[in-house]
Amino acid sequence: MTNVSVVISVYNGEKWLVECLQSVLNQDYAGTIEVSIYNDASMDKTAEILQEWRLKFLERGFKVVIGLNDTGSPLGPGNAKHRAAIQSSGDYICWLDADDVMTEDRVSSQYEIASTDSTLLVGSQFWREPEGSTERYENWANRLTEEQLLTQIYTSNGPTLIFPTWFMSRLQYDMVGGIGGGRGVPDDLIFFYKHLKCRGKLKRIDRQLLMYRYHPDAMTFSVTEESIWLLRLKALEEGVLSKWPSFSIWNAGKQGRKLFRSLSLENQKKVTMFCDVDEKKIKKGVYIYEESKERPKPRISIVHFSKVARPIVLCMKMDLTGGGFEKNLESLQLKEGVDYYSFA
Repeated sequence: MTNVSVVISVYNGEKWLVECLQSVLNQDYAGTIEVSIYNDASMDKTAEILQEWRLKFLERGFKVVIGLNDTGSPLGPGNAKHRAAIQSSGDYICWLDADDVMTEDRVSSQYEIASTDSTLLVGSQFWREPEGSTERYENWANRLTEEQLLTQIYTSNGPTLIFPTWFMSRLQYDMVGGIGGGRGVPDDLIFFYKHLKCRGKLKRIDRQLLMYRYHPDAMTFSVTEESIWLLRLKALEEGVLSKWPSFSIWNAGKQGRKLFRSLSLENQKKVTMFCDVDEKKIKKGVYIYEESKERPKPRISIVHFSKVARPIVLCMKMDLTGGGFEKNLESLQLKEGVDYYSFA
């Protein structure tokens, strides 16, 4: 069977690394597994743990590559992931974060799917540790339909396939151009959008193949919300708004107005109305963009959601109104990905 590289970057991972590596050793994949680890200038006992586990992997017939950033200054998660990938040699790449744990059938299950199409990015469902730590996020990611893997790519939740569950061909990784980015950069989302622009496909295995750990030291927390907002906005403008001659924004409040102000001038001129359920906003009747340099200043109507013109960009988060927003949206009988996209 084909050679698969399990690719891990690690920075100060001594708390979790043993459990992570044990899950790699436990894989039931019948082919050859290469373990490619890049130590990004760790200052704890990570290097000692890696040397100990190098011998364990070799004894079990695994290939092992361990790279080291010895400059004393971390490259950041994106660049370290790329170093771990390019030093590996497998035909397929199985991504794994050093604080996460795989089920023993993860590699074999994802290889079975990925090997059918080299353009696939294959993910899986996951569970959180501690349990319930990010319940809304976990429910969202694990319950997305196959269509929603594409229609919900602009939400604030990040990629619809969660990075630590990614499995892909090296051909596609090279086609996209590799992952990268310094500290505070949403490297996974950047790569995800580039993958789709390269006509890459998405597939999720609907089984939990990974324990995705939640803790305050996770690199996720180094990424700024503003950098994610700007990246999502650019993708929305290029992928959706460029094709729409006009559209409405659902939410005349803070988030909807922020979206309007953030749009290019061309796309601002396409906005025909805001819609809302708040009687105070609706009674006001109009939003005036006071900071605009345009003359006259843009004046956008505010209507009740039942009167909104499609297509629509939703600036409302799901599961926060006791089902009220979802009920209102369902009443309009719209099709996601045609009549609306979510941007919240």
